[in-house]
Amino acid sequence: MSTPVNFLQSLILTSIVTATVMQAIGDSVARGLGMLGALSIIRYRTTLRDPRNLAFVFGSIAVGIACGIYAFIIAIIGTIGFCISAFILRFTSYSRTNNLVGTLRYEVHYNSKKVEAENMMDEYCKYRILKKYKIGKKLETEMTFVEYEFKVKLNNDEKGLELSEKLEAIHGIEGVKLNMQDANEDI
Repeated sequence: MSTPVNFLQSLILTSIVTATVMQAIGDSVARGLGMLGALSIIRYRTTLRDPRNLAFVFGSIAVGIACGIYAFIIAIIGTIGFCISAFILRFTSYSRTNNLVGTLRYEVHYNSKKVEAENMMDEYCKYRILKKYKIGKKLETEMTFVEYEFKVKLNNDEKGLELSEKLEAIHGIEGVKLNMQDANEDI
């Protein structure tokens, strides 16, 4: 699995924040020590799970520091640079337009249609990772079955229902369940 896009965005945005702070400090040792003292007393009691949100918090702190030492031009340029960068990142491949990650579960009569199901997942999924499987027997039919659970990311989020229906249409596959969730949010 790849690095989350919000983390990559935060790396880019944090570099602009750092440049703003360094410009505000300049070559003044007193300002540097003052900022070190000011930043050391900040306590974050709220957990920020999204690193991009943390970059915005530090961005506002950097602008506040620049305004506090009367470096208004640095604060304005830093804010404009930060906002333009955040806006441009929205339209790049680092955008968080598609963060849906799902869990796909299904039962197969012991290895009968496993390859066909995997080919279907290759067609619809960017990636799939086998999370677990369970081998058992159905009491009523005495048939051996395998229950698979995959973590998947779809090529197209609107095709989840189509994938489920095509898997259910394969003879020998039962109990198809696909649950999708935003990877960065708790439900």
